[in-house]
Amino acid sequence: MPILTLKFKDNVIKEYDLEKGKSLSIGRREENNIVIDNLAVSGHHAKIDSVGEGFLATDLQSKNGSFVNEQFISTHWLKHGDVITIGKHSIVFEYKDGETKPETANPQENMDQTMVMDTNSYKSMLAKSSPNAASPDISKEPVGVLSYVAGGQGEVEISKKLFKIGKASTNDIVVSGFLVGQVAATISKRPGGFFFTYSGGTSKPKVNGVSVTESVQLKDFDVIEIGSAKMHFFVK
Repeated sequence: MPILTLKFKDNVIKEYDLEKGKSLSIGRREENNIVIDNLAVSGHHAKIDSVGEGFLATDLQSKNGSFVNEQFISTHWLKHGDVITIGKHSIVFEYKDGETKPETANPQENMDQTMVMDTNSYKSMLAKSSPNAASPDISKEPVGVLSYVAGGQGEVEISKKLFKIGKASTNDIVVSGFLVGQVAATISKRPGGFFFTYSGGTSKPKVNGVSVTESVQLKDFDVIEIGSAKMHFFVK
């Protein structure tokens, strides 16, 4: 039987055996067979089912989607060497040495498999699709979120095209700090994504530990530090 290898970046976390006739669940909640404790992972994110001679990966309408070999999927018949990406983690599907590797897991695969879209454009394409189109549970437009690590609690959605962070009470997020500017930084929502820009104050904000002096594009799980606040950025 094949195995699944859970990795974070290049580090192997754990291996799981897949058994014929059984299913395996993946998600953030503890009741899953594979638990991935990560803000980008839904409680019940995806599953892998043993179907006939093959194994079928299915996204469970997760907020951030599931990917196989960097392509967005709804369902996908797994082949040897496929890499499933969920959040920042990857899961490698491989048959053990000496095992028969079916070239086609399902003889009707071409009829049954959902079409896939390139990861760079899938959200914009989904935004143009009809409300009844099969898709993960995401908004028509991507929504940026700041999740507090320190200096606050909970999550704050970036709901404006120009989102302000600083000491002044009129900011969207108010942070403390003697050297923090009245408006220390802004996050602007543009067609290409979310951009973080230093605005003022002696103490410059940081993204991933590096002081920001000009505009930088934010990526999932970038760490933003401004005064007393430390936050993770991600898109849902």
